[in-house]
Amino acid sequence: MVSESDRKVLGQSKLFRHISIDAIEEVLAECPVHALASGDVLIEPEQENHAVFIVLEGELSVQLAGREAFEVTHLGPGECVGEISMVDGQRPSARVEAAGPARVLVLGHAAMWALLNRSHGVAFNLLWILSGRMRDHNKALEKSRTRSLEFEHAASVDVLTGLHNRRWLDETFARMLRRCHNDARPACLLMIDIDRFKQFNDTWGHLAGDAVLRHVSRQMGAHLRPTDLMARYGGEEFSALLPDATLDEALGIAERLRNGVEWSSLTLGESGETVRVTVSVGLAAARAEEPLEALIARADAALYRAKENGRNRVEPA
Repeated sequence: MVSESDRKVLGQSKLFRHISIDAIEEVLAECPVHALASGDVLIEPEQENHAVFIVLEGELSVQLAGREAFEVTHLGPGECVGEISMVDGQRPSARVEAAGPARVLVLGHAAMWALLNRSHGVAFNLLWILSGRMRDHNKALEKSRTRSLEFEHAASVDVLTGLHNRRWLDETFARMLRRCHNDARPACLLMIDIDRFKQFNDTWGHLAGDAVLRHVSRQMGAHLRPTDLMARYGGEEFSALLPDATLDEALGIAERLRNGVEWSSLTLGESGETVRVTVSVGLAAARAEEPLEALIARADAALYRAKENGRNRVEPA
């Protein structure tokens, strides 16, 4: 027989919500109550389970299986566990053990189906519990995906400038370049280097050098097109891939960027001194089936010529 204190707990459980315990007491009377010591395992991952367990006293710990099991939730009096694996016949994916001394009511397979046949309310409550589990699972998946995307974004962004980094450049530029080749669309690459960058560090310190890098990255965002791909290549060098731009169009865009950097003001140091920042740009138009590495090499060679020819200029390959 179910004790009076146990009846009170069962009356508050989700499975018997709005159900008269008197109406199902005959079935419950046949169900055993197990006493658990702390650490006793109730459900083991990958082992068959044929019962639903309702906590009468104490708490159960639910842990996800894996190399290192970790707890995902606690179940207290009135809560149930095991319903999914009992209904679908699949082996459970979680480990359930007593978090301390506990007592559980064991609804075996036969008892559970007898309850479902006797009470439509129990059937409705079971569906309600299962739908809640699915909803919680979907929320957990969405949260996990959001975190994964955040980590992926952090791994591909240069923290200092906010532009994408070299790792992103290698993957995304190459993919866009192949797309332009396949669609017979033009594309051009800019390699951009800050002129005399070492002088900023030597004169005002490395924080000033960081400010110059951020300044140039802002100008790239302001003067390149929304469809252009931008990244910090490394050190004081940046890169931009311009899809759907012919050589003449890319020259105009590169000159607009160069002018934008030159004529925008930047204040450095505690004295608030305004400094002049300039960039040199090497430009190369993509050739049919040319790999990204070869395109970068040609744009880089043009960049070196821009440096040799006096800096603050754009040189085509």
